Amino acid sequence: MNALVKYQAEPVVRTQLNFKLDEIPRFWFGGDPFKTRMFDALSLTFPDGERYFIECVRLFRNQISDPELQQRVADFIRQEAQHGIAHDKMNEEMKKQGMPVDQFIQFLNRLFKSELKNRSPQYNIAMTAAAEHLTALMAETFYSRKETLADAHPYVRALFAWHSIEEMEHRDVAFDVMQQVGEVPESLRKFTLALTTVAMFGFTFYRANVMLSYDGFSRLDRIKLAAQGLPWFFGKHGVMTRMKKQYFDWYKQGFHPSQHPIIAQYQVWIDTLEQTNDPILAGEAFWQAGQ
Repeated sequence: MNALVKYQAEPVVRTQLNFKLDEIPRFWFGGDPFKTRMFDALSLTFPDGERYFIECVRLFRNQISDPELQQRVADFIRQEAQHGIAHDKMNEEMKKQGMPVDQFIQFLNRLFKSELKNRSPQYNIAMTAAAEHLTALMAETFYSRKETLADAHPYVRALFAWHSIEEMEHRDVAFDVMQQVGEVPESLRKFTLALTTVAMFGFTFYRANVMLSYDGFSRLDRIKLAAQGLPWFFGKHGVMTRMKKQYFDWYKQGFHPSQHPIIAQYQVWIDTLEQTNDPILAGEAFWQAGQ
């Protein structure tokens, strides 16, 4: 990998975006309960996860002397705060459906507070940088091919498109904080990506299974749904499997997130939002521009 080539986009804070989440159906992913609840379970993590990332970066904010990085950190914090607000709204819709959202959130609160209290600042910033790497790659793999989210409701697809755009814009901020002032050992940096991956997808599958039980699916039903749905995510040609090359770049000496290209249709989303001021139309154009 050529460390001299860098692909960067400036973080832009966008507020008051309306995705009309109160209008989406219960099983918004083409009527597929398993895929819907897997994405719902991922969304559940975001509000408290984003607040945790903000706190992890703030641990080092006073040590940053580079004014450019200081500004990028400020934009990162504001973008992550907006993500939390948007996904809180999605979580509210799940609560209306009878999902145990509060139970999940209470667990996440305890987990992140414990991490901040009991783990070192170096561990927490490394976890944040690793999670940002992972979510930026998920953005790429969800939207690089049009077929991936073809069955998703346009409003939810637009929400994740906006989130994806901003994850790409600030994907290297926590990494740069970690490198410039974090004093994080390479062994810890590499370990945290593996830990973050197992935790993120383990908790996502667990929450999806719980929500499906609240939807009225029996244990046998849920086993069948998982057997049918998991290969779409993690099979030989699964959505997540497609990002394995870029995922493992993390473990290369001298890796930096900006060495990965920004998704090809990034500018389509930017231009459409500027022209229409409508994040749903921007998300639709972004998705349509996939391969």
